[in-house]
Amino acid sequence: MDLRKLKTLVDLVSESNIAELEITEADGKVRIVKAGVGTAVAPAAAMPMVVTAPVAAVPAMAATSPRAAGADSAPAGDTAAAEEDGHVVKSPMVGTFYRAASPGGKPLAEVGAVVKAGDPVCIIEAMKIMNEIEADVGGAITKVLVENGQPVEFGQPLFVIDRRG
Repeated sequence: MDLRKLKTLVDLVSESNIAELEITEADGKVRIVKAGVGTAVAPAAAMPMVVTAPVAAVPAMAATSPRAAGADSAPAGDTAAAEEDGHVVKSPMVGTFYRAASPGGKPLAEVGAVVKAGDPVCIIEAMKIMNEIEADVGGAITKVLVENGQPVEFGQPLFVIDRRG
């Protein structure tokens, strides 16, 4: 791929809301990712050149997926109310929320369960890696705010813990 064409593509990505661009042509493949999201530019093996361009990171999107309301869950608008009820455990990453360590397994944390700081409360799968999320305070779990298998965003509330429990 022509170096001028590559520079034009880098400029296009840096000046737009595009987080990632991948182009495949007969003479090679180029993948451009904004800084802060991944690598700046990673050309395929057929083109062993690397170009870096300073690009502002894209801010994380707010959680927009609706949460199903149930006996142990709260609707999306109850985040402020949940914080009044106790400490809110928030997602440290984007991924898929799982209540148990294995499919069909016993949930790591249920409403009414007493947890200590550092106890695992759920699993978040991100990029095929299972990340165990721990309680950051001790107490009784009063609410589970996310359904099993639901995608979660960075900073999204997952649990409410009553510290008095």
